[in-house]
Amino acid sequence: MCFSPEASFAGGVIISAIGAATIKKVHEPSQIIFASIPLFFGIQQIVEGCLWITLPGSDYIIIQKISTYWFLIMAQVLWPTMIPVSVLLMEKNEKQKRTLQILLIIGLILSLYYFICLLSFKVYPKIINYHIQYDNDFPIKISIPAFVIYLIVTITPLFVSSIRRTRILGIFMFFSCLITAIFFRQFLTSVWCFFAALISGVIFWILNDSRKRFNLDKLNLLKIFSEQTVRED
Repeated sequence: MCFSPEASFAGGVIISAIGAATIKKVHEPSQIIFASIPLFFGIQQIVEGCLWITLPGSDYIIIQKISTYWFLIMAQVLWPTMIPVSVLLMEKNEKQKRTLQILLIIGLILSLYYFICLLSFKVYPKIINYHIQYDNDFPIKISIPAFVIYLIVTITPLFVSSIRRTRILGIFMFFSCLITAIFFRQFLTSVWCFFAALISGVIFWILNDSRKRFNLDKLNLLKIFSEQTVRED
């Protein structure tokens, strides 16, 4: 998260709390990964808070490196796979499932690419104008295509899914990225994760709505069953 360590820690705690509340709304095993996204966002922001504290000096270089790579593993390796797989597991429409499976395969390849880059090249985090910038030695020619693919595999599944209101989440994700790219291009990795973390509330809303409909369906089934039992008697 950008701006300050206090913002990162405060945001991380709040988002983690939203994550815990979201997980409590799960009523089907297939929703667990999707419900866990806000919690992972919260952890990611707390990790970057640790990086904020250690960046000004070299006394805590080990914690600095661990925080840097932990943050980037979550931002670049985890999300391209976690988001499509979380939507795929909830999807019941076979046509949408096939599309989501393709996006998941692409996401897995991208996650592997970023993982190899993190193992093979150096990363240089630094604070500039109240933001954290993650400079690196990744192949320059591949950076833009890789980021475009990143956007596709993390946002498109939300539009492909037939799950109610995931498109709203996709719209929020898209515009948060657009705003970040226009105004915070130099700090894209850090700032977009901040905006995406704020969208965690939408995930809570989606699952809360899903649980309400699930409970309503159960009540309707019980009502139908009771009426049939009365008629038989």
